[in-house]
Amino acid sequence: MRAETFCQRQVPCSAPHPDRESDPTSPRKGRGKVRTARIAIAVLAASLWSCTSAHAQTPTSPVDLTLLAINDFHGNLRPPPGGISIDDPADRTKKITVRAGGAEHMATLVAQLRAAKQNSVFVAAGDLIGASPFLSAMFHDEPTIESLSMMGLEIASVGNHEFDEGLAELRRMQNGGCHPVDHCQGSHPFAGATFRYLAASTIDIQTGQPVLPPYEIKTFDGIPVGFIGLTLKGTPGLVSPPGVAGLSFKDEAETVNALIPELKAKGVEAIVVLIHEGGFPTGDYNECPGISGPIVEIVKKFDRAVDVVISGHTHRAYTCEIDGRLVTSGDKYGTLVTSIDLKLDRTTRDVISAKANNLIVRTDTYAADPAQTALLASYDKVAGPIANRPVGSVTETLSRMPNPETGESPLGDVVADAHLAATSAEALGGAVIAFTNPGGIRADIVKRSEGPVTYGDVFAAQPFRNQLVTLTLTGAQIKAMLEQQWLDPKRPRILQVSKGFSYAWNDSATSGSRVAAERMMLNGQKIDPAANYRVTVNQFMSVGGDGFTVLKGGLAPQVGVYDVDALDAWFKINSPVAPGMLDRIGKLN
Repeated sequence: MRAETFCQRQVPCSAPHPDRESDPTSPRKGRGKVRTARIAIAVLAASLWSCTSAHAQTPTSPVDLTLLAINDFHGNLRPPPGGISIDDPADRTKKITVRAGGAEHMATLVAQLRAAKQNSVFVAAGDLIGASPFLSAMFHDEPTIESLSMMGLEIASVGNHEFDEGLAELRRMQNGGCHPVDHCQGSHPFAGATFRYLAASTIDIQTGQPVLPPYEIKTFDGIPVGFIGLTLKGTPGLVSPPGVAGLSFKDEAETVNALIPELKAKGVEAIVVLIHEGGFPTGDYNECPGISGPIVEIVKKFDRAVDVVISGHTHRAYTCEIDGRLVTSGDKYGTLVTSIDLKLDRTTRDVISAKANNLIVRTDTYAADPAQTALLASYDKVAGPIANRPVGSVTETLSRMPNPETGESPLGDVVADAHLAATSAEALGGAVIAFTNPGGIRADIVKRSEGPVTYGDVFAAQPFRNQLVTLTLTGAQIKAMLEQQWLDPKRPRILQVSKGFSYAWNDSATSGSRVAAERMMLNGQKIDPAANYRVTVNQFMSVGGDGFTVLKGGLAPQVGVYDVDALDAWFKINSPVAPGMLDRIGKLN
């Protein structure tokens, strides 16, 4: 359209129009009219030939395209507690906290960014749902899907949390319909996502095909751009096994590289990968010094045809160049929107430049979008009274952040104690120890200057609604389970343990011998490898989640209450709750 408009302006304004008569007062009126018309037609034909010729040539200016990206939103429809921590501009040795996030403010920022661009697309790199705050989780994340659809999200890769409730539920998120158990709870029917979920590496074992489309092609000023979406191959170790039953998760780089010839056959040269896997940088939110982690090696294995990689999963923010490609990530919980400016060559149809900027979704800068506000209000009418119910109090904030030396956290201790209390009675399971995985604890329980701890606070800390399961394990099985905390030595999953149980570990020991058997104690007595103990874990762990496969061999399982309800009951009985001594997990070296 721009080329045609440019050409139209080149037609000489002084040239007679073919429909325009000559001066009627001219004595040669008749012949003048015909002659003038012929001249006009000739001039116009020459001008049109010139325009057609110019339009057929390759324009020199590239096509500008802006990608707006988010990742790891996790249903945070309202600004998450704590906002985002960034370097203090006045003193980069210090950090400051900026209030940021929330669907209402993100929608405004996205709309402003898109209004200023001729070509733009809004995309995401997984974990939009799952481990969500109460407002979204109560409705099985339907509000989040609806909110992001209203914002104009167009493409999203699946993350591991998209499988929290299984493939059938993910497909319901895409296609709509009522929940099979809880039915329709909102004020209106759930229509499903208007954006397209992509899952190139998630394969149905029976059919050998991806469970969702592997890629999407969008065209901008005649240039096609391919978007490949996939999650990390380690998803089965992060999701309850029933949630991924019948599925396989292929190698990320091999999956992408196998799709390149297919995209090229369709005329696609510009290729963007949306991958739910990431890295660990050391710099501020728009930097990338010393990045490490899985994304580095994955990007190095990508075919050179891949131009841009939008990543996630690690809940970090960065704009990097890895192996000559732009690689980005936008923190978590909607605190950032990544704006990526691409230039596409009109001849090669490939990316010739790419630059990125992580933009903070500042709540004091971007006004609330009225449509989003109305959407949240409609769900609040149902969820609000439940979420605001008081459950107790705390003497100070209970942090889920682990002690960097041992891995024990104040909130982890409280959660494990609550799970033990809910299952210690003989009729409820007879548990003597409780363990919980740190990934199941998603938010601090904050002490406010005013107001009690609410059910919404408790739910934010334990948002998965996992039922508790009490099993019989031998002392040897308990040790073997604890050794499985280091299946990935670089990223150990240190379990939180209940009061009365303690142990110590040595990170310099060899695999399988990090836990000191002689330091495993229960109420002052050494754990007997041959004795039986009743142990409570959540349902996710009981079926081998997070790689704790030893638990699958537990005997006499007894299913109990939901984890969040156990924590709710603990607060009602034990408030005000105070953080403990962090003396249950020790470190030998």
